[in-house]
Amino acid sequence: ADPPATVRAGRVVGALDAVGRSVVSTGREILAGLSFLGEVIAAIGRVAARPSSFRFTALINQLEAIAFRGVPIIALISFLVGGIVAQQGIIQLQRFGAQSFVVNLIGILVLRELGVLLTSIMVAGRSGSAFTAEIGSMRMREEVDALRVMGLDPIEILIVPRILALMIGLPILAFLANLAALAGGGVTALIYGGLTVDGFLSRLQAAVSEHHLWVGLLKAPFMALTIGIIATIEGFAVEGSAESLGRHVTASVVKSIFMVIVLDGLFAVFFAAVEF
Repeated sequence: ADPPATVRAGRVVGALDAVGRSVVSTGREILAGLSFLGEVIAAIGRVAARPSSFRFTALINQLEAIAFRGVPIIALISFLVGGIVAQQGIIQLQRFGAQSFVVNLIGILVLRELGVLLTSIMVAGRSGSAFTAEIGSMRMREEVDALRVMGLDPIEILIVPRILALMIGLPILAFLANLAALAGGGVTALIYGGLTVDGFLSRLQAAVSEHHLWVGLLKAPFMALTIGIIATIEGFAVEGSAESLGRHVTASVVKSIFMVIVLDGLFAVFFAAVEF
């Protein structure tokens, strides 16, 4: 009886050891992220004090890559998701003869939660992974070290333009995603719910207000900052192998999406406490 008991005890200890190591590792990553955030804020402060040193060309280039080129896919996905949510809402509300209330459902859900959340997840998968891959490739080719040798700050050169472009571009994309999702929900309501265009618009205007729009858009810069910090930290952590690059790109996307959802939940709790 002793060997099985010993094996079970060893497994329990091993499981507890793995949990403990994960908690310690997570704590270290959070501290490293906060430290890196402080460095980025300090770099932004230096750039604000010396605007002539800022690379506006890099900012415009990143805005084009993040916002302009991201519009088609984000608008398409938001349109489809808005239509799916509206269709499922109509099916459930028809049981109570209240299918017209799907306008309230889709309007508030999209403006407050769905639009910015979908956009942030898409940006994390699209632009966040690109940031990690770009900076990781520069690490592998020792270009980051070359910048330091030339007396340049890699954070000012590589990180600040990307994060500022994210913080500018993500709210714009979230606003366009809101419009696309409402359009998708409206088309579905016209087809499945028997609503008219005038009826949909008038009910939407009565159901939502600017307040709901700003509640959603207010989250966007914070989510953009979170995505940018995580993506660049993972990029700087890349070592000199393709395996390391792939591992950190994957970690960047997973951590960014996880933190975006956590941040959205925290904002939901905050606004619920403030409003009620």
